[in-house]
Amino acid sequence: MVRNKTFNRRKLVFMHFVLVVLTIALMGRLAYLMIFQSEFLQGKADDLHSRERSIKARRGYIYDRNGVAIAVNKPVNTISVIHNQVEDPERVATILAQELDMDYEFVRKKVDNRVALERIRTNVDREVADRIREYNLPGVAIDEDYKRWYPYGNLASHVIGFTGSDNQGIIGLEVIYEEYLKGILGKILTVTDARGIEIENTAEARIEPVDGNHLITTLDVNIQKYAEQALDKVLKGKNAKRGSIIIMNPQNGEIYAMVNIPDFDLNEPFKLYYDPGEVSSEERQNLLNQMWRNYAINDTYEPGSTFKIITAAAALEEKVVDLNDTFSCPGHRIVEDRIIRCHQSRGHGVQSFLQGVQNSCNPVFMDIAARMGVDTFYGYYEKFGLFEKTGIDLPGEAVAIMHKKDNIGPVELATMSFGQSFQITPLQLVRAASAAINGGELVTPHLGVEVVNSQGQTIEKFDYSKTKNAISSEVSNTMSMMLESVVSEGTGRRTYLPGYRIGGKTATSEKLPRRSNKYISSFIGFAPADNPQVIALVLVDEPEGIYYGGTVGAPVIKEVFENILPYMGIEPRYTEMDFSQFPVGGVNVPDLMGKTIKEAKAELKEYSFELEILGNGENIIEQFPLPGEYINKDSKLILYAE
Repeated sequence: MVRNKTFNRRKLVFMHFVLVVLTIALMGRLAYLMIFQSEFLQGKADDLHSRERSIKARRGYIYDRNGVAIAVNKPVNTISVIHNQVEDPERVATILAQELDMDYEFVRKKVDNRVALERIRTNVDREVADRIREYNLPGVAIDEDYKRWYPYGNLASHVIGFTGSDNQGIIGLEVIYEEYLKGILGKILTVTDARGIEIENTAEARIEPVDGNHLITTLDVNIQKYAEQALDKVLKGKNAKRGSIIIMNPQNGEIYAMVNIPDFDLNEPFKLYYDPGEVSSEERQNLLNQMWRNYAINDTYEPGSTFKIITAAAALEEKVVDLNDTFSCPGHRIVEDRIIRCHQSRGHGVQSFLQGVQNSCNPVFMDIAARMGVDTFYGYYEKFGLFEKTGIDLPGEAVAIMHKKDNIGPVELATMSFGQSFQITPLQLVRAASAAINGGELVTPHLGVEVVNSQGQTIEKFDYSKTKNAISSEVSNTMSMMLESVVSEGTGRRTYLPGYRIGGKTATSEKLPRRSNKYISSFIGFAPADNPQVIALVLVDEPEGIYYGGTVGAPVIKEVFENILPYMGIEPRYTEMDFSQFPVGGVNVPDLMGKTIKEAKAELKEYSFELEILGNGENIIEQFPLPGEYINKDSKLILYAE
C-alpha cells in the first residue's frame, strides 16, 4: 500500500513538472511571437485581409526637336474580376463578354478562376468601361489605365518603337529610354474578410503613381515626312523590295530623320502589312521580327561606290595621290589572275584623279589603294570608325563584316577600294562620310537630346563624344570640293539643285550572289558643300529596270533637299549658270490653312508650284512647306485636307 502511494506521488510530481515546463514553453513562445514576430504576423494578417491592385503610371511623352509630340498616352481602363466578391458569375460573364466583345466561355472560365484577382481585358476604351460600371456588378473591378498612342501612325515607326500590353517598351526609343519614360506604379488597397469579400464602410487606401519623364529627340517630324514621301515614291515607281533614308547633321550627329519602308503602324504593331496566308505562330513571330527590323542600323550591305569617299580621303591624307595625277582606264584592271572591270566597259581613257572621282572609275581607286598598301588602307577603316558600332541610342545595331588583315591580298585590296567584299551598316557609312567632309571629326549619331519632367525642368541632358583627326581639315575641304564636282559635273548630276552647293557620291552595289541581277541603288549627298549642315543617304533595294545609283538614288536626295533645305533656313544662292539654265526664282509660301481645296487652287494660279493634295476632305488642315517660307518657285507644295 505504501509502495503504491509513493508511486502515485512520484507520478503526480512528474506530471506537474511536465505541465510547468509546457506552460513556460508556451509562455516563451507567446512572448517570442508577440515581441519579436509581431510585425511579421501583422503583415501576414494585412495580406490576408487586403487586396492590392496596381495603378499604371502615365508614361512620359516623346517629342521631336520642335516640341511636337510623337508618342503620347490615351486614357483607357483595365477590367478585372475578384472571384470571392462575385455574387452572380453567369451574369458577370454574360455582360463582360457582351460589352468587351469576347467569347463567353473564355470569360466565364476567367470569372470562375479561384484567384484573388483575374484580369479580363486591358486597354478598354473609357466609353465601354463606363457602360460596364453602370451595371454595378459586385466583384468587377474597373481601374484607370493608359495606353500608348502614336499620333502619326507609321511615322518613324522603326525609330520610335512601341510598347507592349504592360506598357513596357519593346523596340526603338521606347525600350532604350524605358527607365526615364516608365514612371512608378501606384496602388489601390482594399480591406476584405477571410473569405476575400470586401468589408463595407472601410476606407480604400490609394498610393498615387508617379508619372514618367518626357524625352526630347533630334527627330524633325516635317523632315521625316519629306523623306518618307520621297522614298515611298521611288519604291513604288521602281517596284523595289525596300528602302532606307538617313538624314543627319554631319557636324554633331543629330539624326533628323530615319526612314525604312516597308514600315508599320505603331498603333497596331502586331499587324503585318501584308497577308502571309496560313502560318504557324512561330513563323508569324519571325515575320513580325523582320517587319520591326531597322534596316538602317540592324542590317549590313556592301556600300559600293559611295565608299570611294573613304578611299579618296585616305589616299589624299597619305599624300599618295594628287588631284592632277593622271590615270588610264581601259575598262578594267588585271589583278593577279582576276579581271576586275569598271562600270564603263569601254573605259574612261586618260583622266586626272579629280575626273576619276567624278566618273566613279574603279581602276583609279584600285590604283590608289595599291599605292597605300594593306596596312595603311586598313588603318583608315579604324580611323573612320568602321570596326566599331556608331553608338546610336537604338537597339540591335549591327557590326561590320570585314576581312582579317592577314587575309587581304591584292584582289581583296582592289575590291575593297570601291566598296565590295566587305559589309557595313548604312549608318556607319553616313558617320564615316560625315568625318570626310566636316573637318575630320568622327561624331556619334544620336536621337536623344534631354529628359524633362512634367514641369519642363531638365532631368538629364545627354552628351555624345567626338573623335578628332580621322583626316585633316585641309583634306576634308578638298573632299567637299571634289564631291561637289561629282554633282555639278559627274555621276551625281541628277542631284544638282539650282541655288545650292550640293556634294555627293553615287553607288550601284551588286548583291550576293554575283550575277543574280539584283542591286542596291544608293546616293549619299550633303549641303551646303562649303559648310555642310545636313547629310543624307538613300538606299533602294532591288529596283526593277534601270538600277544605277545616279539614276535611281540621286533624284530622291534632290527631292528631299529641295524640300528640307529651305525649311532648315538654308537660303539659295543662285549663280549666273543657274539663271541661264534653270527656271529659278524664289517666292514666299502663301498661307492656305483653313481654306477649302477650291479656294487654295484659285489662289495658287499665280504660282508655279507642283501641287500635291493628300486626304479626302475639303478643308486644308496642314501644309508643307509652311506658310511664309521662302522656296524655289517650282517647288512641290503639299496640302493635307480633311
